[in-house]
Amino acid sequence: MKIAVVGAGAIGGVVGGYLSKAGYDVTLVDIAKEHVEAMNASGLTLEIEQEKINIPVRAIHSEEFSAQAGQEVDLLILAVKAQHTEEALGPMIHHLHANSVVLSMQNGLCENVIAALVGKERTMGCFVNLFADYLEPGVIQYGGVGSLYIGELGGRITDRLEQIHQLLLAWGPARMTDNIWGYLWSKLAYGAVLTATALVDETMADIMEPLDNQELFAALASETLAVASKAGVVPMGFDDWEPGLIYPAENRDEARLQEQWRILIKRLRSYKKVKSGIWRDLAVRKRKTEVPHHLNPVIELGESMGFAMKLTKKVVAMIHEVEDGSRQMSWVNLEELRDLYQPKEDVHATSE
Repeated sequence: MKIAVVGAGAIGGVVGGYLSKAGYDVTLVDIAKEHVEAMNASGLTLEIEQEKINIPVRAIHSEEFSAQAGQEVDLLILAVKAQHTEEALGPMIHHLHANSVVLSMQNGLCENVIAALVGKERTMGCFVNLFADYLEPGVIQYGGVGSLYIGELGGRITDRLEQIHQLLLAWGPARMTDNIWGYLWSKLAYGAVLTATALVDETMADIMEPLDNQELFAALASETLAVASKAGVVPMGFDDWEPGLIYPAENRDEARLQEQWRILIKRLRSYKKVKSGIWRDLAVRKRKTEVPHHLNPVIELGESMGFAMKLTKKVVAMIHEVEDGSRQMSWVNLEELRDLYQPKEDVHATSE
């Protein structure tokens, strides 16, 4: 099987690196020339806790790869930021044949964008929760192993799903699911919480630990979970994130929920990567985040269903303000969010 990983940064680099290490026919495709040159010259280095793994890989610049003729791939793993989906995939479509599969290793609901470009029959969903960061050309920090699920958009377990699942075992404990949308929507809710932590210049765990912040984050996540529920999606738990303990609010067991927060926080403290990728984009790379491309589709769908989406809209607005320099990272930002809701209030009560 010929494999192209488009976007060889944090996620694409880790998965593509392990596939290369296992001997698969993999080409890492990236827009950063210095990253491509470093990988070809010295291999790809993964920093894992106290050790480093160097993997010989084959890498190529995006423009050079898109200009090649007659180079068909069987599996194209798309691992770019959500806002770059169309511009990254569009020039690669001629490398696909009728039975090729595009697997989205992205955050958000990028599968819908991909399906519009290449067709639903060539699109496969992927939920990936790896804590990794691109550090410098040829070097990626692999800070925390999480879950990876793949699934057909229609929920069937197919031969090609099983084949790709076997391939991804070279990375680690990849799993198949007949409910990929349940994982994607669950991660959107969790992602909203991690996005809110990026409004404070502290670790994710330290921000989640106070009880009043846990109440705020449960209310924030519930907005997305309410939309998923009304859309007929059953969100799935992963890596100590349990959406069923949060939504619906009237069914919450507060003692169990607090214990689950404690377990999740302990997991986050065990990771080498202690702050979110959104925080890194804002504080280190000084670039636009993919937050609007994750949460605006949720907001739009939620509003069409009659939900106010107050907290989610406010988080997106705050992130924009941090991006443009009109807002600073501060605990005050969470206090401002807290003013928008009443603790333990059912998210349905906030709908318009």
